[in-house]
Amino acid sequence: MLTDLRVRDLGVIEDLTLRLGPGMTALTGETGAGKTLLVEALSLVLGGRATPELVRAGAAEALVEARFELPGEDDRELLLARSVPADGRSRAWVDGRMAPLAALAESAGALVDLHGQHEHQSLLSASAQRRALDTFAGADTAPLDEARRRQRELEAALAGLGGDPSERARQMDVLRHQADEIDAAAIGDLDEDERLAAEEERLADMTALRQAASTALAAVEGSEVAPDGTALGALGVAMTALAGRPPLAAWEGRLRAAVADLDDVASDLRRVVETWEDDPGRLAEVQARRRQLADLRRKYGPTLADVARFGADARRQLETLEQAESRAAELGRALEEARAAVARAASALREVRRHAAPLLAAEAGARLRDLAMPGARFAVEVEDEGAGDGVRFLLGANVGEPVQPLARVASGGELARAMLALRLVTSGGPGTLVFDEVDAGVGGEAALALGRALHEVATTRQVLVVTHLAQVAASADHQVAVGKRTRRGRTVTEVTALSGEGRVVELSRMLSGHPNSPTARAHAEELLVAAARSQRSATAGGRVD
Repeated sequence: MLTDLRVRDLGVIEDLTLRLGPGMTALTGETGAGKTLLVEALSLVLGGRATPELVRAGAAEALVEARFELPGEDDRELLLARSVPADGRSRAWVDGRMAPLAALAESAGALVDLHGQHEHQSLLSASAQRRALDTFAGADTAPLDEARRRQRELEAALAGLGGDPSERARQMDVLRHQADEIDAAAIGDLDEDERLAAEEERLADMTALRQAASTALAAVEGSEVAPDGTALGALGVAMTALAGRPPLAAWEGRLRAAVADLDDVASDLRRVVETWEDDPGRLAEVQARRRQLADLRRKYGPTLADVARFGADARRQLETLEQAESRAAELGRALEEARAAVARAASALREVRRHAAPLLAAEAGARLRDLAMPGARFAVEVEDEGAGDGVRFLLGANVGEPVQPLARVASGGELARAMLALRLVTSGGPGTLVFDEVDAGVGGEAALALGRALHEVATTRQVLVVTHLAQVAASADHQVAVGKRTRRGRTVTEVTALSGEGRVVELSRMLSGHPNSPTARAHAEELLVAAARSQRSATAGGRVD
């Protein structure tokens, strides 16, 4: 509920605060006094379009502040504010903190509806019209919501398994090939490539290696290639010369060690000469194995350790996907069942909506005829597929005019009355409704019906109506007079809460233009009594038309 609206430096409004209560409040006053400007101020604080022309002449900026009591929450309030500078961009605050402009509409969108030539009319949106029809029909959307939720969960779970079945099959083929290729190589020694490189070098140059070993052996042991003596013989002569001479014993020991090492070298070289033979077959095997390992390193990692890790990872992923195939089949069956459940729930809901649509249209049309629109035709369209989520409210305001979506209705008064009729036959929506221009072109008995309709809506919501009709104002629980006066050479707007005699005087002015006319006063008092009687009757359960 809107409890306070403060406006400063907006048009003819210098600084005023409007305090509001529950039920129906009528804003009345002379044309140009600033009644609609108050609605414009509320539109601004709800995020409506602002222009610098709204700022009072000579002021730096216009400021609008609104305080709301939130339903169902003890002592919980929402404070919204909007400033419109004479030069520059407007600013917004939510609960005292600066916020983007969209935050105003988001915060207050569920709290206030403006009906008239304003943008904040929730029933103009397709989603709000669908909700209104569902509320009227008593439609239970929970089964469809639950079925759709279940379908989304299954689709997400299926997508999380790695795409569609054909994509998973391709991934499995690739992983299986990679894992099999690495397994087939049977890498047991991560240093195998270095060992094979040394073996290949030996096998590829076997003749030269054996010749070199033979030459070295001859030099050590003596042969025709060393006619001047052998290395072992020379060392033996040297060792004999030092033997038995204690001062030279250390060098004799070193020569003995050298003879032993040289003898081992001779044995190894003899084995090379006698056993190393050309082996083209083994050389081919080593070269083929090295090519295989090199190909694996090129594909799967710079080292054999990297290749082995890649293979193990591929095998794990393959096992996961193979398990996913089984899970996918299970999810696929569940998804088919979920889609069938969605289709059944959607069909059932569509039938409920299609059945209720003409009933809602008939009731809204009847209300429109009560509200001085005798030739109006109201229609409700429901999409003929799925759940019938595409719901549209259409209005033909006058005889002979085609019905068209509510958003295209040109007259602010006609649109406001259409919204009022819908609020009378549906429930839900914002807790505060503001009607401007709702009484355009209305008079006589229709004005009385309009006042009763507004008060009927106000039994469950807060209603604020800008009106020039005494019949409408008399139906209100509260009345606020908006007037102008001159202060320091400038015109300013003021508001005054009316009761008792003050209300009779204002209604007399609205009826005749003469607040003190005895006839007008008698008529005003009669209107107030009739309105009170009608409201008591409505409260007792009877509708007074």
